[in-house]
Amino acid sequence: MKYIYYPGCSLEGTACEYDISTRAFMREVGAELIEIEDWVCCGASAAEATSYLLSLVLPALNLAAAEATNEVQDILVPCSACYLNLKKVEEKTRKDPELLEKINIVLNENGRKLLGLKKVRHLLDVISRDVGTEGIRKRVRKTFPGLRIAPYYGCQCLRPYAVFDDPEAPRSMEPLIEATGAEVHPWDMGGKCCGASHMNTDMEVSLELVRAILQDAKGADAIVTVCPMCQMNLEAYQKKICTMYEEDLEMTVLYLPQFLGLSMGLSEQEVRLDLNLSVMSRFRDKLGGSDVVASAA
Repeated sequence: MKYIYYPGCSLEGTACEYDISTRAFMREVGAELIEIEDWVCCGASAAEATSYLLSLVLPALNLAAAEATNEVQDILVPCSACYLNLKKVEEKTRKDPELLEKINIVLNENGRKLLGLKKVRHLLDVISRDVGTEGIRKRVRKTFPGLRIAPYYGCQCLRPYAVFDDPEAPRSMEPLIEATGAEVHPWDMGGKCCGASHMNTDMEVSLELVRAILQDAKGADAIVTVCPMCQMNLEAYQKKICTMYEEDLEMTVLYLPQFLGLSMGLSEQEVRLDLNLSVMSRFRDKLGGSDVVASAA
């Protein structure tokens, strides 16, 4: 397995543990990542408020740069916001030749041209469909029969492009979690919005959204997600929510490659669990797991 890799800005800053654990996990499953040379910001959620064309050109610039890697078809994107932005340009330009021409007029200033040769894929898509449940299970070195995990997908890896899962009832993480011996927490919040960047513009509403997610996660040992914005909202505002509503809603929140990597024998340092803002002692107490005998691997 070989993929072009677009880390995006968050994974080089506030979510660097997501980048580190993704790279470590992909190495463990035998995949090679080829990082896009001279990649730039995809525009995140701010570019469109400035210029709609800019919000398309920035992802297009990265897609055009990825086309220099001729032998690899798929672009792997861990960040859900980055995935959505790149996927949007892939979809729109394939259906609208005039838009593609307009974007290429701008890209030409940078010596680039988008041909539409690559396919944008979210990390969860790659793990669930390329690595697969059996690919995880055969690499498990430590099972977690005592853990109950709540899979949280968020919005942007599912909507509006229902490529690999059902946006209204996502399930792609469940067999991956079960492959580690852990139990899936039964809940209905996996595809609900956490407020995303509105935490900065309408905190009251966003705090209530996060509160609802944390409330429904009660009974789980951890929430596992695949989005840096979701991770930040669920982690960073727990104490504020607990104080505001006088509830104990503190919860461990991990990235999916961190959780799967730990089960595959990667150390806490290799997946940089020390960088997570919310890892409860009760979770650590259960994290020991059970070693898998060599013959079963």
